[in-house]
Amino acid sequence: MTDPSIPLSPETSSEIWNALLALDTPTVCNALEVVNPGRRAWGFNIRPFVCVRPALSPMLGFARTVRIRAAHRPAKRMDADGYYQYIAEGGPMPSIAIVQDVDDTPGYGAYWGEVNTNIHFGLGCLGVVTNGSVRDIPDSQEKFQMLAGMINPSHAFVNVVDWGGDVNVHGMEVSHANLVHADMHGAVVVPAGDAEAIVEEAAKIMAREHIVIEASQKPGFNMEKLREAWKGQAEIH
Repeated sequence: MTDPSIPLSPETSSEIWNALLALDTPTVCNALEVVNPGRRAWGFNIRPFVCVRPALSPMLGFARTVRIRAAHRPAKRMDADGYYQYIAEGGPMPSIAIVQDVDDTPGYGAYWGEVNTNIHFGLGCLGVVTNGSVRDIPDSQEKFQMLAGMINPSHAFVNVVDWGGDVNVHGMEVSHANLVHADMHGAVVVPAGDAEAIVEEAAKIMAREHIVIEASQKPGFNMEKLREAWKGQAEIH
């Protein structure tokens, strides 16, 4: 069941939604740790992903949580209709598939390729964040982002175990309908109640960073000018 504290759609706060999309994921993390200090050390991936489409803009969507495995033949066929209905209609939109591969060797078989990326994208899913594997890179949906544990040529016995429960993907714990921000750097769960404050704090962070960056790029930059830049940063609250 969807958490009632989570907006049912981005249209309920389009200004904040678009402002979050304008940020990269590291900046979202920087701002989140200021406005919500308890989130400084968790809620994001702590192991690296392979980013298949690094040129794509950041994505922001509501989690569809899934568990898969591929190393052994499943006892029964997955309920494909039920699974895809969950992706299409199981919560607020747009969605991002957050997929935990529960095999002892995650990535043994790829669930994501030419067919599934197009089906998911057509059903309103922006991309996938998984510790598993992906394949068919040239033929996959070009607008569908994939952050994966590895690239693998085979799908082996890949099958969906279940969906809608809590998952852990490279150290990032995610529940159904959590708001997730992701780009080429990785992913982070964004508490819906902190979204507006994140946008406001991010603007301050970027302004402070700009002072030092601009100073460092000018001729004659030295420690004295760095200290002056630091003073300028302190004036932004």
